Amino acid sequence: MSALQTRPRGFRTNRQVLQETLASGTHLWGSLLPGYQVLEGAFTSEASQSSPFISFMLYYQVLNFAMIVSSALMIWKGLIVLTGSESPIVVVLSGSMEPAFHRGDLLFLTNFREDPIRAGEIVVFKVEGRDIPIVHRVIKVHEKDNGDIKFLTKGDNNEVDDRGLYKEGQNWLEKKDVVGRARGFLPYVGMVTIIMNDYPKFKYALLAVMGAYVLLKRES
Repeated sequence: MSALQTRPRGFRTNRQVLQETLASGTHLWGSLLPGYQVLEGAFTSEASQSSPFISFMLYYQVLNFAMIVSSALMIWKGLIVLTGSESPIVVVLSGSMEPAFHRGDLLFLTNFREDPIRAGEIVVFKVEGRDIPIVHRVIKVHEKDNGDIKFLTKGDNNEVDDRGLYKEGQNWLEKKDVVGRARGFLPYVGMVTIIMNDYPKFKYALLAVMGAYVLLKRES
């Protein structure tokens, strides 16, 4: 006799039973929830498309930021042309012009070369060797025989004139030293600029907040 045992007709292994059970379960869920396969397919499709979508949103944000910067530069260049000043807007950084102007005031300047310099007007000027312009009042004007104008300045809140601020050996300013003449101001609007210069950590915190705002806006 052979030691082999034959299986009855219709006998199924455990693996076959498990496969049939899973197949019938999937068919049951598909019949009860017609959208089951559709939802699964949609999820897969969305996942596959998420990477291009993120790339597009990043490109859009960079383009949007570039447009904002370009617009600001165009406005600034337009102000330079309209006012004739290389710096049409400046911030008062010290109290040397009090009580006329205070630290943090925002000044609007013009600098038309044909306008004569007059005693009593407030000018913003540059001194050789100094990076930051100075805003002070003209106290004396000296005109030479050839028509050249030279003038002396002083801060309203200072006891002496500005000869100590000029470069060595210079006693007068000329029109070429003038950045602009004050035509108007907004009080304390420039304090943010002063705070950012005096406290670099505040500047970095402000940049971080702005960056977080852009990211959150992109997510929404």
